[in-house]
Amino acid sequence: MSATMEALAASRTARGRQRMSLTIGRVALLAGFLALWQLLAMRGFVDAKIVASPSAIAQHLIAWAIDGTLLFHSTITIEETLAGFAIGAIFGLVLGFAIGSNRLIAELVDPFIFALYSIPKVALAPLFVVWFGIGIPMKIILAAVTVLFIVFYNTLAGVRNVEPALLDAMWLMGATRMQTLLRVVIPSALGFALTGVRIAIPYALIGAIIGELIASNRGIGYLIASSGSQYDTAGVFAALFVLTILAVVLNALVDLLERRLSAWKSDASVRV
Repeated sequence: MSATMEALAASRTARGRQRMSLTIGRVALLAGFLALWQLLAMRGFVDAKIVASPSAIAQHLIAWAIDGTLLFHSTITIEETLAGFAIGAIFGLVLGFAIGSNRLIAELVDPFIFALYSIPKVALAPLFVVWFGIGIPMKIILAAVTVLFIVFYNTLAGVRNVEPALLDAMWLMGATRMQTLLRVVIPSALGFALTGVRIAIPYALIGAIIGELIASNRGIGYLIASSGSQYDTAGVFAALFVLTILAVVLNALVDLLERRLSAWKSDASVRV
């Protein structure tokens, strides 16, 4: 037993060192890239009107942080993204499990859902402006619609790939439809559903940004459009940098959620 515990401790230590080395390597790679970029800009190899230097981008970010511009517009975009993501993911999961559990309904509505899914969401933005105006609700709805179909199709695929033997076993044991859904279908399809949720995170952000680019006077998308209209390349790059940070943070939150739900999935499978 002691030898086993020592081996486990050694394995954890090795994994910790590996993660630390990986993090250091990534930071060094990023620092080297930024240093090379700055050097090329200083030597005149990169036209500042086309590609801004890291120092110019940093100056924009600092100025926006000081005068409150960054916090104000970032908060608006985060609100739109999170609200749209939550609404779209919930409806996508519910519809995926509900329709996927009934083969007849799934086959009946599949061509209609696919037709709606095939429409580029950016093409819906002008219509949403007419229906919902140019306020925050329009961006939330656009983000939600973008997320909904991604989560729905992944959840539907998970339900359709449930092992038939498990369903037959539940039927032989006299389980109700709800018991089968809770103890077999959801735990088995959860991996597909969570994959859809993870994929949908950047699309929620994209939906919100598209809405802001088309019609808005606030948000990160507005900063991009405003900077672009003034030929302020550094401002555009600064706003894109903020979007990248937001996407990374949102993805980390989804990773945390996935680990929590994966543990629940394992527990549920054991109870069955």
